[in-house]
Amino acid sequence: MLPSYVKSAPARLLAITACILAFASPGQGQVYEGKQLVAASLVADTNAIVPGKSFTVGLLLKMTPGWHTYWKFSGDAGIPIELKWQLPPGWKAGELQWPIPMKFNDPGDIQTYGYHDEVLLLQEITPPASIQNSKVKLQAAANWLVCEKICVPGSANLQLELPTSATSAPANAELFSRFRQLLSKTWPATNIATLKWSRAGQDLLLAVTSSTLANHPFADFYPLPSEGVVVGHPKVESRSGNEIAFRIPLESAPQNQSSIQGLLVFGQRPDADDRMAWQLPESSGILSTSSTPPTEERSLIAFLFFGFVGGLILNLMPCVLPVISLKIFGFIQHAGQSRQKILRSGLAFTAGIFAWFIGLALLLIVLRGAGHQILWASLFTSPYFVLFMSVVVLVFALNLLGVFEISLPQSATRGLLGVTAKEGDAGSFFQGVFATILATPCTAPYLGTALGFAFTQSPAIILSMFVAIAAGMAAPYFLLSAQPAWMRFLPKPGQWMERLKQFMGFLLLATLLFLLYVLGAQRGLDAVIWTGCFLLAVSVVCWMKGAFITPMASTRTRVVAALLMSILFVASAWYFVGEKFRFSKLEVAGSKLEGGWQVFTPERLQTELEQSHYVFIDFTAAWCITCKFNEASVLETAAVREAFQRHNIVKLKADWTNGDPAITKLLKQFGRPGVPLYVLYRGKTEDPVVFPELLTKSIILEKLETISSSVASQ
Repeated sequence: MLPSYVKSAPARLLAITACILAFASPGQGQVYEGKQLVAASLVADTNAIVPGKSFTVGLLLKMTPGWHTYWKFSGDAGIPIELKWQLPPGWKAGELQWPIPMKFNDPGDIQTYGYHDEVLLLQEITPPASIQNSKVKLQAAANWLVCEKICVPGSANLQLELPTSATSAPANAELFSRFRQLLSKTWPATNIATLKWSRAGQDLLLAVTSSTLANHPFADFYPLPSEGVVVGHPKVESRSGNEIAFRIPLESAPQNQSSIQGLLVFGQRPDADDRMAWQLPESSGILSTSSTPPTEERSLIAFLFFGFVGGLILNLMPCVLPVISLKIFGFIQHAGQSRQKILRSGLAFTAGIFAWFIGLALLLIVLRGAGHQILWASLFTSPYFVLFMSVVVLVFALNLLGVFEISLPQSATRGLLGVTAKEGDAGSFFQGVFATILATPCTAPYLGTALGFAFTQSPAIILSMFVAIAAGMAAPYFLLSAQPAWMRFLPKPGQWMERLKQFMGFLLLATLLFLLYVLGAQRGLDAVIWTGCFLLAVSVVCWMKGAFITPMASTRTRVVAALLMSILFVASAWYFVGEKFRFSKLEVAGSKLEGGWQVFTPERLQTELEQSHYVFIDFTAAWCITCKFNEASVLETAAVREAFQRHNIVKLKADWTNGDPAITKLLKQFGRPGVPLYVLYRGKTEDPVVFPELLTKSIILEKLETISSSVASQ
C-alpha cells in the first residue's frame, strides 16, 4: 500500500456560463467506500469547431480530497495518466501537455510526482479542412491510478460533442488559462540561464546559473529518464548567488550516461499555483568515451560465477527438495535402460529449468522497461500466485498418490512422440519447470548478491545472469544423465518404487501446507478456509478424471464426466476464489511481536536512529524458507536473544510477504533482489552492517561483540 500523500481542500466546481455550447460528459470513475474518487470529463477551449482550425481539448480529473493521480514520470510508484483518442478519419491529435506536477515524499523513502484536487491535461486537436456534419462527437478512453493509503485503478470512456461553425468563441477560459500557466516552458536564452552537466561517480551533477532563480526560494529538478535509466531522488547539492547545483543519483544507467531530461521547477513554494518550470534542452546524454574498463568486465564474470554457484545451491533449499525427489525417482526408474533415454530425460529436465529462468528474465526486463521495480521473488508476494501454485502442487500430489493419471490425448501423444521420441520427456520438462518455480522464493548464498548486481544492469546482463543461475541449478542433473554409469550407485527398480512414488505425493502435500501457511500470512484465516474449499473441489475434479475418463469408459461417460468436471471447477473458482477469497483480508494485529521484535516502519527506524539506538532489521516473508530457518536456528536462540538484549539493540521485523513498497525500496537500496536480508544500523552516522543470507550464531555474536568493544573504547 502507498501512504497518504497530501491532504487538500475539495476541488471547486467550475461555473459553466450560458454562452458555452460545448459540453463534457463525465466519466464513470471508480467508487470506493461509497465515494467517487475521480470525476473525469473532456472540456474544450472553444464553443464550436471551425474546419481546419486547431483547438485544445483537456482531460479534466477532479479527485476526492486526499487522493492523487500521477505525472508522466510517476517516480518510485504509481502509473501515469493515459488518454487514448478515437478520432474520426482526417483528424489529428497533438502531443499530450502535462502541467507541472507536485512532488510527494513519503515514509519508506518513496518519492512520487503527481496531482491532487484537480488537473487538466491539454491536447491540441486539428480537424480536417472540410466537415460535413453539423455536430461532431469526439471520443477518448482515459485510464489512471488514484492513491491515498491504497491505490485504486480507474478508467472512463469519454465523449465531447461540439457544433461545427464558420466562427468560434473561447470557452472555459479561466480553467484553460490557469492550467496553461502551469505548463513548462522551453529552456531560455543563454543570457537568462546556462547549464552544465558533469559526472560524479554514479551520480550526475547539474549546475544552473541564472539570476532569475536567485529570486525564487524554491528550486528543484524533476527527472524524465529515458528507457533503461533508473534515477534516485534528485536533491539540491549547493546554492550560492546565481548558481544552483543538483545531484541526480543514477541507480541504473549506462556507464557513459552524461545527462537526462527533466524539468527545472522553481517558485515561492513547492506547491504554489505560480510555480514555473523550464524544460531542459535536448541532449544525447551519452559521453564520448564508451569503452568498458577491464575491471568492470572482471566484475561481471565474478557476478556470473556467483549466479552459477547460487543456482547450484538452490538444489539444497528446502522449498525445492520435494520436486528434486521426483527427478531422483525418475533416474531410479531409468536405471538399467538405454543411455540415450537417460540422457534425453536429463536434457528435458534441464530444458525445463532454462525455460522458466529465461521466461522469468524476459518478464522482469519488460516490467523494468515499463517502470516497475523488479525483484527476484516478487511473484510470491501475490496471494493469487500462491493460490495458483497451491492448485498445481495439489494436482501433482494427487497424481503421485494414484487418484488419477496425467495423460495426453492420443493425437497429442503421437505428435509429442514425433518430437521427443519418448513420452516421458514431456514429464521431465515440466518437472524442471515445477522445481524452478518452487525455487523462486529462495535466495541462496551468492544468489542475492548476483541478482542484486544484475537488476541494476542492462537487459542483456539480466538475461545472462538468469542463464548462469539456470546452468548452476541444472548442472547436477545434466552430469548425472550424461554419465549413466553413476546409476549403479542407485537401487534397482522394484515394487518399492510405487510406494516411494506415493510417499513423494505426501511430500508435496507437505509443500501444500506450507503454501497455505503463506496464504494465511498474506490474507488471513478466511483466505485459507476458502482456498481449502476450492482445493477440495479441485480434488473432486481430479478424482472424477481418474474414475470416469479412462480408456475403458464409454464415450458418453467421458463426455458427461468432462462436462460435470468443467462445471464444478468453474463454479467453485467463481464462488470460492472470485467471491470469497478475493474479499478476504488480513486482520492487522498490534505493533508488537513475540520475542522482543517490533513491526518495521520507516518512521520507527528513523525515530530509533534519531535517539542514537542500534537497530537490527530482519527482512523476511512467510513464504521464505531460508528466512524461517535462520529465525529458528539463529535469531530465536537463547544466546542470540540474550546478546541483543545485553547490547540494547532494537529489533525490527520487516515483513515482505505482501510486497510492501517501503520494504521493496530498502531492499533495492541494499542491492538485494529479495529476502532474506539482515541489516544492523549503528546510529545515524555509521554505515549499516549487512549480514549474509545464511546466518550462524557465531556470525551474529561476533559482530555484536565487535560493536560493543568499539563503543566501549570511544
